[in-house]
Amino acid sequence: MFECKHAPFALPAPLATELAVAYGAPQRAYHNATHIAELLHWFDTVAEGPGWRQPSDVYTAILFHDAIYVPGAKDNEAKSAVWARRAIAEARLPANPDRVVALIELTAQHGKLETATGDAALFLDCDMAIVGSELAAYREYAQQIRREFATVPGDTYQAGRRAFVSGLASKPRIFFTDYFHQRLDARARLNLRDELATLG
Repeated sequence: MFECKHAPFALPAPLATELAVAYGAPQRAYHNATHIAELLHWFDTVAEGPGWRQPSDVYTAILFHDAIYVPGAKDNEAKSAVWARRAIAEARLPANPDRVVALIELTAQHGKLETATGDAALFLDCDMAIVGSELAAYREYAQQIRREFATVPGDTYQAGRRAFVSGLASKPRIFFTDYFHQRLDARARLNLRDELATLG
């Protein structure tokens, strides 16, 4: 599940199993093992491009950033960060717990954060890269998010989703780093416009 060419360390098997179970929970249509695999792909891509300053911290943050996920809950990131900190200590992972926690907690601010630098900027861009995917993949992502919020009435969901998507579309920069901006910005803006058209 956690295949990564440039993984800076190997997860202990029991911890890998715990995470696999968590990411396999039935309420996850998007925030699942496939999402983690996509981020690990980007982790490798960045490793071969601009590079990571603290790869172990970013790798750990990727693995744990959605470890706890209840659709609509406001504390998913905080709880995931707690799990990451505990796992680093118990499994003696070669990562800085404070930096890992800080990275995970930043993901709660997608679309709101104005600036980020260094590894944090690249990490957040990896997590946002789905919006710059090919149109079919983006539409599938949008459908998966809707399935995760299946209990939310249609009008309520559309209003909230429209606010998020239009907020992203109105930003002068969707991605913090030039590396991602140059590769994905144009495609992302087309995708956001496409979804806005379906939201009315």
